[in-house]
Amino acid sequence: MMLNKQALKQGIISLQRDMLTKTETSIEEYAERLATLIDTFVKSGEVIVQAGILVSTTGTAAAQTGATTSTGKGTIN
Repeated sequence: MMLNKQALKQGIISLQRDMLTKTETSIEEYAERLATLIDTFVKSGEVIVQAGILVSTTGTAAAQTGATTSTGKGTIN
C-alpha cells in the first residue's frame, strides 16, 4: 500500500483544530497524538525489496533452509 500523505495531512489538521478548542493547552497530548499519526503513516507503507539478494542454503533439494548473505535495499511506497 502506498503512503497516504493526504490522510496524514488531514489528520494533522484535525488534531490542530481539536487542540484549538481545548481550554487548557497540553504540549504532551499534542506531541503524543502527532507521534501516533506519524507512526500510523509510516507503518502503513509497503516496503519493496530489490530482487537478487544473495542467499545461502543448506539441506536437500526438497527441503532447504537458508538466510540472506548480503544486505538488501528497499523503498517504501
